Amino acid sequence: MPAFQRQTPFLPKARAQIHRATNEDQTTDIDLNALSLPELKQLQKNVAKAIASFEDRRKAEARAKVDDLARELGFSLDELAEAAPTRKRAASAPKYRHPENAEITWSGRGRKPAWIAEALASGKSLDDFAI
Repeated sequence: MPAFQRQTPFLPKARAQIHRATNEDQTTDIDLNALSLPELKQLQKNVAKAIASFEDRRKAEARAKVDDLARELGFSLDELAEAAPTRKRAASAPKYRHPENAEITWSGRGRKPAWIAEALASGKSLDDFAI
């Protein structure tokens, strides 16, 4: 049986039973069948807020740990974030050329251009456009 019972403020009609086994272990048993639709929707909103709050706290804890480690090594976290290399892709060489306009090319990466798609649909192959 629960150590105590209380009616939660966000669910006035709910019969919430809260068990506290230890300081770390908390479970909540709520009779969801006894709740009305508005009460269930409010519970859903409260759970979403609690999850977001939990994630924010975890991110803050992680940032504090990383900040402490950076300070131990003689840097600030902002300095390390600025020093992080940004990965830039080099432009890939074109592999295919438009048959009528040599200035229009395609590297073979990403979405097929309309002129390639139309040619493939008409029975041509990519080899016909290879550079």
